[in-house]
Amino acid sequence: MTERIIDLKGKRAVVTGGSRGIGRASAVLLARAGADVGIVYRTREEEAAETLAAIKRAGGRGWSVAADLGDRQGVAALFERVDSEFGWLDVFVVNHGIWPPEYVPVVEMADEQWGEMMRINLDSVFYCVREAVHRTADGGRIVIVSSTAGQRGEAGHSHYAAAKGAVISFVKSLAVEMASRDVTVNAVAPGWIDTEMAAPALEAGERESVVAQIPLGRLGSAEDVAGPILFLSSKLARHITGEVLNVNGGSVLCG
Repeated sequence: MTERIIDLKGKRAVVTGGSRGIGRASAVLLARAGADVGIVYRTREEEAAETLAAIKRAGGRGWSVAADLGDRQGVAALFERVDSEFGWLDVFVVNHGIWPPEYVPVVEMADEQWGEMMRINLDSVFYCVREAVHRTADGGRIVIVSSTAGQRGEAGHSHYAAAKGAVISFVKSLAVEMASRDVTVNAVAPGWIDTEMAAPALEAGERESVVAQIPLGRLGSAEDVAGPILFLSSKLARHITGEVLNVNGGSVLCG
């Protein structure tokens, strides 16, 4: 039998924000590669069950836990489950987050809007990774989903861009800290991806104008992002760390 190029058989992975979109696609692809996969969701219990069913169909063993990862108690609940189900981690994919579609200039942004964005998109990353590093096996993989907005900014969504930019700096710092254990830490930075989160911004004729700015001529899919996440989770990426893998169809090349 020919060996699979990406073989994660026996590996233990956790994907946050795994009930839908990029998280679901990544969890299923990891399972197809042979990994057992735990997923974290906040409120979407039905969608989480659908993801678990897809993981099972892909041949993997799965479990799920509901948790607010912007809260230390929620993070504690997640890692209590990790300890009981897995004992350690080989792959940790940090994918959860929010992107409010409303355009809010800095001068109009409320403290609460800024604070909630940082709590969910930045603080939670720190809380999760701080716990994960104690449980990540030597030679493990940590992949954090950032955004092209974290590199080029995003007018009207400065709080989102700031959080995602901070995530990129966090990834680079952690990569050096974890290198002695042969643990790689990388970011994936999606552009416009055709998911539920982006749907409100793509309504009312905006889809066409967005696609026009993408050289490849289409929006990305959740699976388009899951593939790079799988790659970074594999031995093929063993000499890549502290990097940002852009998945945007070339949109950042067009101004």
